[in-house]
Amino acid sequence: MPAPLPLYSVAPFVATLLAIAVLPLALPRWWSPNRNKLLVSAALGAPVFVFYLVREPRALAHAAADYVSFVVLLGALYVIAGGVWLRGDLEARPLVNTAFLAVGSVLASFIGTTGASMLLVRPLLQTNRERARVVHTVVFFIFLVSNVGGLLTPLGDPPLFLGHLAGVPFTWTFRLWRPWLTMTVALLGVYFVWDSVAYARETAVRRRLDRAHIEPLRLRGTVNLVWLVGVVGAVALLRAPVRELALVVLAGLSVWRTPWEIRRANRFTAHPMVEVAVLFFGIFLTMIPALELLHRRGGELGVREPWQFFWATGVLSSFLDNAPTYLVFLALAQGQGLSAEVAGVPHAILAAISVGAVAMGANTYIGNAPNFMVKAIAEEAGVSMPSFFGYMAYSGAVLLPLFVGMTLLFFSGG
Repeated sequence: MPAPLPLYSVAPFVATLLAIAVLPLALPRWWSPNRNKLLVSAALGAPVFVFYLVREPRALAHAAADYVSFVVLLGALYVIAGGVWLRGDLEARPLVNTAFLAVGSVLASFIGTTGASMLLVRPLLQTNRERARVVHTVVFFIFLVSNVGGLLTPLGDPPLFLGHLAGVPFTWTFRLWRPWLTMTVALLGVYFVWDSVAYARETAVRRRLDRAHIEPLRLRGTVNLVWLVGVVGAVALLRAPVRELALVVLAGLSVWRTPWEIRRANRFTAHPMVEVAVLFFGIFLTMIPALELLHRRGGELGVREPWQFFWATGVLSSFLDNAPTYLVFLALAQGQGLSAEVAGVPHAILAAISVGAVAMGANTYIGNAPNFMVKAIAEEAGVSMPSFFGYMAYSGAVLLPLFVGMTLLFFSGG
């Protein structure tokens, strides 16, 4: 067995996550091109690559296999969801908006938070274009569709898929239906009250305009729903590399069978997917020593109870990326010699890590990839979205009390 790693070996991982968190805010124009993101990922990952190439090449091979599986799944979901076009303009009443969020909260677990967000955000914005008060609707959309909704399957959110690759059975996440339902119902209830108050403050002129511009919802590219079912089956039933080959074939069928005007209507481009691929290239590479350290020394950190894992995973998922954060705390739990009920950890611990990573990714714009994507689309549509800290004011007021309640309901026991 190789000699123990020094603590400073995690410096490239920390630097990578800080770059993802800080550079979009500090240097937005420089950070925007994907080539600069790749430059940062490659520069920070190079020392780790060279070190493990000499020390333990098998660790590099394992990380590479997980990275390919991760990118292929996200790419397949992104391509296939980009071929489904939902168009329409309904009356922007509170019940209609709440229904949008409810449907998205279910879809997110089956076509991914990214897929559900990209499918529904533009019709929701189109429906609300005559209203003056729209910001809270987009914020709750991020809470529910871009984050909390993706809790029920490994397809829903990247952390859960990484967990599936690490040995968590595909159907295990169905056990999380109680936390999912509790958070979803609570957030929908708060949103409905909030939007009812906001709707009552809209002027009569805006309400008349809203009622005058009604366009029934239309769905095109429905063949892609078949490919999405195929993705679910491939992830649930197949193993690498057959699984990845099947996902590539399904994405190819989507490109082949979907008229390109549908993707143009969705403003579909490869840029967001390339961005995810280059950033996670650096993350998967630099987190190898961090995971090894946690496997070996995780018991020294004093995080042992479900509620501690819930908050520790969640807080880091708020400011870093929730996918590697999930793996870090899964490795921490595995290194503590606890009962190996699932993937080497107790069910209660894995549930706390899973819910913390997925749900608390909604606390900031940088907690989960779809958050920034939805923000950008809303701003393109003329919605004046809150700043980084302005968004945190919303999440602090709405989500933190919810997470305290979740702790008492689900994670306060051993």
